[in-house]
Amino acid sequence: MEKGDKKIIKGWIMYDWANSVYNLVISSAIFPIFYDGVTKAAYSEKLGVAVKDLPVNTTILVDFFGFSMSSSVLYSYVLSASFLVVSFLSPLLSGIADFSGKKKMFMRFFNYLGVVSCFSLYFFDVDHLEWGMVSVFFASIGFWNSLVFYNAFLPEIAKKKDHDRISAKGYSMGYFGSMTLLIICLVLIKVFHQDPRWSFVLVGVWWIGFSQITYRVLPNNVHNKPKEKGIIWKGFNELRLVFKEFMKTQRLKRYLYAFFFFNTGVQTVMLMATIFANKEVKWPNNDGSTGLIISILLIQILGALGAFLMSRLSRKWRNIPTLILAVSIWILICIGAMLVETPVEFYCLAASVGIVMGGVQALARSTYSKLIPNTTDNASYFSFYDVTEKIGIVIGTFFFGFIEFATGSIRFSVLSVAAFFIIGLILLLLIPKKEVVN
Repeated sequence: MEKGDKKIIKGWIMYDWANSVYNLVISSAIFPIFYDGVTKAAYSEKLGVAVKDLPVNTTILVDFFGFSMSSSVLYSYVLSASFLVVSFLSPLLSGIADFSGKKKMFMRFFNYLGVVSCFSLYFFDVDHLEWGMVSVFFASIGFWNSLVFYNAFLPEIAKKKDHDRISAKGYSMGYFGSMTLLIICLVLIKVFHQDPRWSFVLVGVWWIGFSQITYRVLPNNVHNKPKEKGIIWKGFNELRLVFKEFMKTQRLKRYLYAFFFFNTGVQTVMLMATIFANKEVKWPNNDGSTGLIISILLIQILGALGAFLMSRLSRKWRNIPTLILAVSIWILICIGAMLVETPVEFYCLAASVGIVMGGVQALARSTYSKLIPNTTDNASYFSFYDVTEKIGIVIGTFFFGFIEFATGSIRFSVLSVAAFFIIGLILLLLIPKKEVVN
C-alpha cells in the first residue's frame, strides 16, 4: 500500500469523528451530569430532604456491593479499573495483531463492545448501581482499546512529514463531530424533554454508523502477513522482540516517560472536571447542568482550534518545544483551578483548557508516531504508548479519588494533577535532540 492515499487518510480521520462522541457525551458531558443527578436525588430522598436544600459541598453517598462510598470516588475507581484492564489487554492483543495483520479486526471488535455498552447505559438505574457500573466499565474498555489499533494505522497510511497535520485534523474532526451530537442531544433533552438516557443510545448509533466509513477504506493486512497457526504464542514473541527493539531507542523511551506524566494530567482533568465543577463551583440555584454544558461546548470549539494552532506551531518550533509550552500552560491551569469558585471563573478556565487540550493530544500522538523506527509492528509500538497512557490514567484517577477520600476536599485532588504536569515538563526538557541507539 502506498502511503499518502487521500481516500484512506480521510477514512481514517472519520473514526475520530465517530468515536469522539463517547469521550464527550459519555465521559465528559451528559452521563457525568446524569450520574450526579440520579445519585444526588437518591441520596436526598434517603435523607428526606429536597435536592436544592443539600449544602453545596455535601458528599453524596451511594451503596455499592454493600459498601457506602462517595459517588465521585466510586466513579473514579470504576474508570481506573477499566484502564487497568486496557493496560493489560492492549500489548498482548497488539502483538497478535501485528503478527497476524488483523489490526482492523481487533479495532472493530472493541468498537462494537463500546457501542453495545453505550446502548446498555439506557437501563442505568441507581437502585441497581452495580449493573450500571458494569456498562460504564465495558464502554471505557471498548473505546480505549479500539484506539490503540486505530492509532497504529497512522504511520502505515501517512508519511512522517504529514503526521502532525493529519493527527490534528483527526482531533479537530472529533471535536466538531462530538459537539454536533452533543447539541442534538441537548435539543432533545431541553426542547423535546426526552429522557437523557436516549443520548447514550444515540452515541452508540453514531459511533457504529460513522465507523463503517473507516472500515470500508482501511486495509485489512497492510504488510501481507501470512496466515499461520499458533498466532497467540507467536504474537507474544512478536511483542517481546519489539520490546527489545524499543529499549534501544533513547528519544522514544524518554518521550514515553514524559508522556506518561503530562498525559496523566490531561486525561485526569478530562475525566474528572465535570465532577469537580459540580461540587466546587457556586452555580445559581445549586444547579450547574446548563453551565457545565456551556463550558464543555466552549472546550470543544477551542479544542479544535488548539489542535490546528499547535500543529502550525510545531512546524516552526518542532514538536518537543511546542509540547513544553503546552504543558507549562497546563500547570498554570491547575493552579487556577484551585482558586475557581464562580461560573465566570470556571468559563475562563474552560477556555484555557480547550486551547491546550486538543493541541496536546494531537501533537502527543503524532510525535510518538514520528519517533517510531521504520517497522511493520506499529500496533505493538502503539501498545506501549497506550499502556503508558492507561496506567497513567489509572494512577491519576485513583489519586484524584483517593486524595478527595483522604482529605474530604476535591480541591486538594487538583494538586496531584499539577504534580504530574510538573514532572512531565522536566522529563520533556531531558529528551535528547538526536536519536541515540544503545
